[in-house]
Amino acid sequence: MSAKKAVQRHGFKTGEHVVYPAHGVGQITSIEEQEIAGFKLELFVVTFDQEKMTLRVPTAKAASVGMRKLSESAAVDRALEMLKGRPRIKRTMWSRRAQEYEAKINSGDLSSITEVVRDLYRSDAQPEQSYSERQLYEAASDRLAREIAAVHRTSHDETLKLMESFLQKGPRRGPKVAEAEPEEAQDEAA
Repeated sequence: MSAKKAVQRHGFKTGEHVVYPAHGVGQITSIEEQEIAGFKLELFVVTFDQEKMTLRVPTAKAASVGMRKLSESAAVDRALEMLKGRPRIKRTMWSRRAQEYEAKINSGDLSSITEVVRDLYRSDAQPEQSYSERQLYEAASDRLAREIAAVHRTSHDETLKLMESFLQKGPRRGPKVAEAEPEEAQDEAA
């Protein structure tokens, strides 16, 4: 198998960027065979430059583990528009919301990740986020930015600025919701 010629298996080919749910955007660098417990197994070798990590995914299991192609440009544009939407914050305890946000981030679904970014975004005029809120926001934001950057072929920094511009156009929780904030803070402390 030549590294110069793109090899294709199960709809994926070498050199192609893909989304792996738990790690985000990676690139299939090769398809290799390994013998494991006496069985020959064909594997996609997916590298994630950001994490300096390489993952080997059995070609036959790629779809069942949720590995997918990058989103279409139209889906990315819809995701950017979603960032302008009104945040939907449930009135449940923070620990439960945090679990839901984590599940959405690790789903690999572009819309779900976009919802987390939109819901956890805070403008400079809004109160500070808790540490765990900030961690989840940054994880979701990074995941979303990497896919948008790969689809639009832009840099990560340019994509983050673009996302920020869409987030700033959305309706933000202003002073009237600030009165309800202490209640949420009590949930976080509990």
